[in-house]
Amino acid sequence: MPVSAAKIAVVIPVFNEAAVLPELFARLAALFDAQPGCSWTAVLVDDGSRDDSAALIRAQAARDPRFELVELSRNFGFQAALAAGLAAASSADAAVTMDADLQDPPEVIPALVAAWREGAEVVRATRRTRAETGLRRVGFDFFHKLFGTLSDYPVEPNSGTFGLLGRHAVAAFHQLPERNRFFPGLRAWIGFPTADVPYDRQERAAGQPQQTFSRLVRYALDGVFSFSHLPLRLLTYAGVFTGFTGFCLGLYYVIKRLIAIETAPTGFTTLAALVLFLGGVQLIAIGVLGEYLGRVYDEVKQRPVYLVKPPRPRS
Repeated sequence: MPVSAAKIAVVIPVFNEAAVLPELFARLAALFDAQPGCSWTAVLVDDGSRDDSAALIRAQAARDPRFELVELSRNFGFQAALAAGLAAASSADAAVTMDADLQDPPEVIPALVAAWREGAEVVRATRRTRAETGLRRVGFDFFHKLFGTLSDYPVEPNSGTFGLLGRHAVAAFHQLPERNRFFPGLRAWIGFPTADVPYDRQERAAGQPQQTFSRLVRYALDGVFSFSHLPLRLLTYAGVFTGFTGFCLGLYYVIKRLIAIETAPTGFTTLAALVLFLGGVQLIAIGVLGEYLGRVYDEVKQRPVYLVKPPRPRS
């Protein structure tokens, strides 16, 4: 594709990021100025922020037409905001997806575009290092290892939202109607030629992480239950093992009684342990089935993934 024809959209969900937005604007504008061969657009999706994020983006869009605000009617979550941004960028030749907190440095974007020009329709930014420490870092590492084991589709463990989708990959993404979204899994599922660009994930430029622990847990569950049938298979294996063990124990005691070998009477402790064990297995099974059933219920309702606020009337 000729360099002059490349239209690149940078899609960034935003939620309560007023503290970091000025630096984000400055670094994106500097990047756009340094890459004049492309036609750049920054699509910033305000996901129902309670601070001045939407106002700051609106003011930046008024100053620089390369910036665009998509304002959702309320907080729908990061994945919905990302889908809204990709929909707004559907006319671009390629769409870069990234977070607003500048842990994903915009300066890596030219390398993503270069990999796309070399033929990759999907380009993943893979982390060589990451700045998170403590319990948050341990949780991320544990999830990626667990998801890599459980997933039915290979997902690069050191990649997240940061990356690039070509026009065909974006069009394929729009054909996925599901409500409980896990972007790295969807990106792996659509296939297409894929390339990796390594980078060092940085600390937040300002402010505090907006993804709470409960949101991260739900995001992890969406990834596991949307892209793996292994939990259901494990329940089946557990049921077969429990049933087989019970059958063997029953046969053992029947044989002992038939050959007149005295056995000590079973007590309350043994009975209680068996009941609690089997009850626990059943409750776990019901919980796992409930997670899958809840997602089926969300899909059946066919509610939109997000709603966009109507534009403000011009004064």
